[in-house]
Amino acid sequence: MNDSATDTLPGATASAVQDRSPSTPHFETGHVLTISTAHAIHDTYQSFLSPLLPAFIENFSLSKTQAGSLSIFIELPSLLQPLIGHVADRFNLRYLVILGPAVTAVMMSLLGIAPNYATLAVLLAVAGFSRAAFHAVAPVAVSNLSGRRLGRGMGFWMVGGQLGPALGPIVVVVAVKLLGLTRLPWVMILGLLGSVVLYVRLRDVPLQPARSSGSLPLWQALRGMRRVMLPVAAIVLVRAVLTTALSVYLPTFLTERGADLWLAGVSLSVLEGAGTVGCLLAGSVSDRLGRQPTLMASFLTAPLFVWAFLRTSGWSQIVSLFLLGFTSLSTMPVFMAMLLESFPENRALANGIYLALTFVGRSLMAVIVGVIGDRFGLEQAFIAGALILLLAVPLVRLLPGKSDRSKSESKP
Repeated sequence: MNDSATDTLPGATASAVQDRSPSTPHFETGHVLTISTAHAIHDTYQSFLSPLLPAFIENFSLSKTQAGSLSIFIELPSLLQPLIGHVADRFNLRYLVILGPAVTAVMMSLLGIAPNYATLAVLLAVAGFSRAAFHAVAPVAVSNLSGRRLGRGMGFWMVGGQLGPALGPIVVVVAVKLLGLTRLPWVMILGLLGSVVLYVRLRDVPLQPARSSGSLPLWQALRGMRRVMLPVAAIVLVRAVLTTALSVYLPTFLTERGADLWLAGVSLSVLEGAGTVGCLLAGSVSDRLGRQPTLMASFLTAPLFVWAFLRTSGWSQIVSLFLLGFTSLSTMPVFMAMLLESFPENRALANGIYLALTFVGRSLMAVIVGVIGDRFGLEQAFIAGALILLLAVPLVRLLPGKSDRSKSESKP
């Protein structure tokens, strides 16, 4: 990938883009790894909700729709991510990165002692605000510490984002097995330590690019982003049906089929672990073959592995689940790389809009998938998600392609 591309918003001059240099011309491996590791720690706690849903359903006598609605409280604050990103393009918000793992760890660990549904909602809402701020600012900090190797930086970032959800279910089910649900708060210690390390490592590190006189006002930037963001929004909603069914309801689906909480949690880790491998490869593949072909390959093959997962058992089902995670969860770094290189003057804003669309889309689809699961069964919800995903294929043609970037890069 050549992240010096000048495919910018209308009104941005070539000189403005050139002035918008990264914080460092070199790839700062140590600092990028620090933030990526913090991302993994943060998202480990963030992923506690899904494995705990069966316990909440039993303890509080919840329907699947009520249980799925809990995800709204952690997802809804993501609506603020574009605003946070717009501010981050202009001011140093390093402490949103530093405090993210600690705040999210405390809130998600306290779920174990929540006495009722309302308390669960409050804890998840606070965790959601922490999550929104962390994800709006941290990936842009990584991109600004990656020099000219933006693709590599996003790869590091997304590895952390996939490892967290892969480790989270194992961490929480082991903690519940060994300590019991009411002692879950003890596991917040790692998140607190993560924030301490971030403070020590990043307190003197510039996380922003040099300011540019060509930075666009909010509404002008938003108008310039419409051509790309509208098809991205449509794809996000279409994709969210399947990814939500898998990430939120997979443990519940397997426990209904007779699996215990341990096996259900491990299966979610298999799914997320496969997504980690997919993210590592998808960014590099899209650099060579283009964003559009990479996305299309994912959207065409994932439904096939949904069918294989539902029609197999034992080790064959585990293999199908791995392939499903590999294909369905690997597209996020492709989207992020595309947006960051398309809007170099407003990276945090573009990233915030994309993540807001992703998180809110997931929360809305969690309720819809829950309704389908209550009425028709979760297997039918998975099938519906696989079929709806195919609608994303024609939408991909509306996104910036490799040829678009090549043309922009050839301009003086």
